[in-house]
Amino acid sequence: MRLFRNAVVAALGGLLLATALPTGSAAAMDGGFAWVGPKGKPYFVHQLPPNKCMSMEQEARGAQNYMSKPLAVYSEKNCKGKELRLGPRSKDPKNFPFKSLKYDPR
Repeated sequence: MRLFRNAVVAALGGLLLATALPTGSAAAMDGGFAWVGPKGKPYFVHQLPPNKCMSMEQEARGAQNYMSKPLAVYSEKNCKGKELRLGPRSKDPKNFPFKSLKYDPR
């Protein structure tokens, strides 16, 4: 399990989580979240905690929400600046660059 977790953290390309990911059935999300990082490299995460702001450590753009609830990406860290909301199972058609995100924002 530790090896898997380390691999996921590395694949996130520096996604700084403000809080630990929840465990158990409450955290079971379908789909996932994908984006494009530095040098056009694709990234993907299967679970995001609901209503928690997460700031990116590296360049991020082209958000794709494969989950069943909405997701918001923000032009600035700490979920500030211009907001782009993505509905369930949708993607950003404009390749919007973002520095933070929130899954299932309330």
